[in-house]
Amino acid sequence: MMLPEFSPTIAPEMCAAINTMLRQIAADHDVRILFAVESGSRAWGFPSPDSDYDVRFVYAHRPDWYLSLHPGRDVIELPISDVLDVNGWDIRKALNLLIKPNPVLLEWLSSPVRYSWSQAADRLVTLSQRVAVGNACHHHYLHLAEGQWRRHIGEAEDIRYKKLFYVLRPALALRWLRRYPGIAPPMNLHQMCAGLNLSDDEMAEISRLLDLKSQSREIGTGPRIPLIDALIGAEFYSARARRDVAPVADDLHPEAEDLFRAIVKEDW
Repeated sequence: MMLPEFSPTIAPEMCAAINTMLRQIAADHDVRILFAVESGSRAWGFPSPDSDYDVRFVYAHRPDWYLSLHPGRDVIELPISDVLDVNGWDIRKALNLLIKPNPVLLEWLSSPVRYSWSQAADRLVTLSQRVAVGNACHHHYLHLAEGQWRRHIGEAEDIRYKKLFYVLRPALALRWLRRYPGIAPPMNLHQMCAGLNLSDDEMAEISRLLDLKSQSREIGTGPRIPLIDALIGAEFYSARARRDVAPVADDLHPEAEDLFRAIVKEDW
């Protein structure tokens, strides 16, 4: 069974507004934006009609900025509004996190919605494909899923179906990591489900929830869904039983250093 068709696109007028905002950020902070993507439900594959826009970006300062005795602030954050949630990381911060690796940054680099992109971003993607993702992603998605479960599901008889997605996506990411060790899970729920051995009944329930969420501003509460509870519970059990695997990967620090210098020295 297939999930409802989903096209991760943003309305042209909203894209234009976001790119105008990104150009203003670059001018205000004297930075060069290397890439900007959507990172929330609009990229995950389960937006509501009133979902906000979660814009994430990585940027570089001019070379002299990195020569100070006192490191400057390495994030840019805009006040959150009802429509926009916007923040970005400096390239030095991003590269240090990438080679750990950092699953959030891996998701940004794989987002199906790109507002801005550059050759430097392509090089970051190439580097990301060589990091050892297994342990870091395993811990991240298990911690994320368990936290959302405690906060929104727990022992409640009725649950908010919107919040169920915040548990289901990382739980499915854990299944992905079991099936494809060493390959970071796709950011998009549809793409992830397509690569998993989900039963027809599981796909039907996920499809029903996706359809509800795509059509309503608030899909409300309802009784628990035993099949989805069982799927999530099985992934929790398997993930908790897993032992860390010693990563087999190259030391990427020298390559990351070279990439950092190359990006910072690029002509503006």
